[in-house]
Amino acid sequence: MIQPIILAAGKGTRMKSRLPKVLQPLAGRPLLAYVLEAAQAVTTTLPLVVIGHGAEQVKAHFDGPRWVLQAQQLGTGHAVQQAAMQLDDGAVALILYGDVPLVQPQTLQDLVSLVDAQHPLALLTVELDDPNGYGRIVRDAHHQVVAIVEQKDATPEQLAIREVNTGMMAVQGAHLKRWLERLDNANAQGEYYLTDIIRFCVEDGFEIHTTAPGLPLEVMGVNDKAQLAQLERAWQHHQVDALLAEGVTVVDPARLDIRGTVTVGQDVFIDVNVVLEGDVQLGDGVHIGPNCVLKNVSLGEGVQVHAFSHLEGCQAEEGVNIGPYARIRPQTMLAAGARIGNFVEIKQSSIGAGSKVNHLAYIGDTTMGTGVNIGAGVITCNYDGVNKHRTIIGDDAFIGSDSQLVAPVQVGEGATIGAGSTIVKDAPAHQLTLSRAKQTTLKNWIAPRQRCKG
Repeated sequence: MIQPIILAAGKGTRMKSRLPKVLQPLAGRPLLAYVLEAAQAVTTTLPLVVIGHGAEQVKAHFDGPRWVLQAQQLGTGHAVQQAAMQLDDGAVALILYGDVPLVQPQTLQDLVSLVDAQHPLALLTVELDDPNGYGRIVRDAHHQVVAIVEQKDATPEQLAIREVNTGMMAVQGAHLKRWLERLDNANAQGEYYLTDIIRFCVEDGFEIHTTAPGLPLEVMGVNDKAQLAQLERAWQHHQVDALLAEGVTVVDPARLDIRGTVTVGQDVFIDVNVVLEGDVQLGDGVHIGPNCVLKNVSLGEGVQVHAFSHLEGCQAEEGVNIGPYARIRPQTMLAAGARIGNFVEIKQSSIGAGSKVNHLAYIGDTTMGTGVNIGAGVITCNYDGVNKHRTIIGDDAFIGSDSQLVAPVQVGEGATIGAGSTIVKDAPAHQLTLSRAKQTTLKNWIAPRQRCKG
């Protein structure tokens, strides 16, 4: 059994934020969310998450983990001691960090696979050009790991070592408990270092196996906003590289942000300053213009999204044309060939195949048939101040400019609504319906003139 133990109790003072460090956002998600996801990919056992500063805030964000409170933060060894009380002797403890978010499941699986009866402890290490700030991996003449030395306790010779400790390790449960009991805080920090168990393992006659991550960003930790920004860029670069490998044309990889998962077909084009959030699906030939935001959307083959459009929680079938400056809100379905133009907002509506809402319109809580034409300035009045009501527009209806459809109301198939009408009752099929005050011209009217200033 694999038992993840995630250390997430730190305050994150250098973040200078009221938000606990492990809740700081990376690509739109809390740092801790990534670690939980990776841990749960390698085991069905619920992780033990050690929390301290901002414990209630952290708990409120997640369902599922088993929480362990570290009331006083006395070092990593002390944190693991709190969780070890719930650890089975026969389990393999997989020790992770809530502020090192991008470790991948395959790396964790490789690490755990090194633990057996003869090798009860395995380390994840990495070689860095600049190892400053990390504990150094000390090896003997036979290249066996003998200790980890924290930077503040290291000699000048040890500081020259480039192989460093990532903090992540896998340890057989019974041995871990026994070694944790031997910890003391006789060091420069006055803390209980988890890394001291490396020395205990060697003293007990065991060899320590090590493995390295597949990607350097897997072991990048976050201590301040500068490091968070660096990791954000590294992660975005990695995600964009994956899209490029799938054949997506990305005009400027530095100006695309992915905050979720993206699946793509062939010949997808993404212009600059685009943000993709949640679950985004882009079919063959989809074209996304500049400065667009797409969140939880599915776009069919050949969909065109023009500049400055915001789409959320919607679906568009093949050949749909959207924008520029369009806002498509959740629970909207755009059927094949529909056209949604500039400064149009659509919410919780179904727009039929080939229908057009081209200019300056609001369509909410509406079921629209095929081939409908919506003029400029049309709105569906769907809210009476308490309840939402639905508008139904039949196939091939024509709604004249600057009209208001006051729901609940139905416009029949092929009906025409005259421009400037307020429709409060059902409009029959294939008829012209309008509502207007009589136009009047006042004779002998004299335009007002500005008075002379004396």
